[in-house]
Amino acid sequence: MSDKKIKDVEAENLETENIDEGSIKIADEVVGIITGLAATEIEGVAGMSGGLAGGLADMLGRKNLSKGVKVEVKEETALVDVYVIINYGNSIPDVAWKIQDNVKQAIEGMTGLNVKAVNVHVQGVNFPEEEQEEVENKEVEEVEDKE
Repeated sequence: MSDKKIKDVEAENLETENIDEGSIKIADEVVGIITGLAATEIEGVAGMSGGLAGGLADMLGRKNLSKGVKVEVKEETALVDVYVIINYGNSIPDVAWKIQDNVKQAIEGMTGLNVKAVNVHVQGVNFPEEEQEEVENKEVEEVEDKE
């Protein structure tokens, strides 16, 4: 009788090991937030370049952590586009390569997804305030000279 109980318990343990554990789904928005944070960690990145929706969120006081990021997640892979503004004086290719590396490591480390590509789109250059004023003054002078 006790042998039968042991066999029943062993059979039950085998059945529980075969139960499907379910699945893990990571939202594109989560990958976008990871991407945005990883990109802005890089020295030389002034910020992310968002579209109209990003600008509206900023005006309304809601910080959009995935601003300037487009993500496509399929099964176990991710394809990422990052839209950034670089600080003046930095090597754009060097900053872009660092962004690609940091974003890839962050996504793969936090999500386990395989990153197929990190495409960096440099949308603008950020000038320090003094240089920005000089550029604006020069533009005004050029316009006045044309008149």
